[in-house]
Amino acid sequence: MIKLLALILPVGLLATACQQDGAAGLPGDSDDTQPYAGIAENAELRLIGTEPFWGATISAGTIVWTTPDNIEGTSAPVERFAGRGGVSFSGVIEGATLDVAVTPGACSDGMSDRTYPFTATVTLGTVQHNGCAWREGEDELGEA
Repeated sequence: MIKLLALILPVGLLATACQQDGAAGLPGDSDDTQPYAGIAENAELRLIGTEPFWGATISAGTIVWTTPDNIEGTSAPVERFAGRGGVSFSGVIEGATLDVAVTPGACSDGMSDRTYPFTATVTLGTVQHNGCAWREGEDELGEA
């Protein structure tokens, strides 16, 4: 029994050490508990996507959601949340739940030669839309 414990204990400690090292190395698993500060609360965010085409502007607690069929857009209040890896917004548009996630990372809309500094994922009801985002007046849009 003692020999078995002597064999199991080092293996268990090694497994625990590997898990701790591996967890600490994952993005977002550091000791940093501060919310993401790359997008200021007062920033005007612009979002675009293709297939199907859509767009949005988020500013001052409001989103304006546009499509080719609704160029003027539909406006709705949103709540902002700054997590550790980006910002998100939630609300309701015409009875459909809206969730928006904006995270840093080079993004291409696939249609132009532009690159954007953020990726955007919008879930409206049960439909997910993927696209790109930028801070209006703050970000230069590069070429792909």
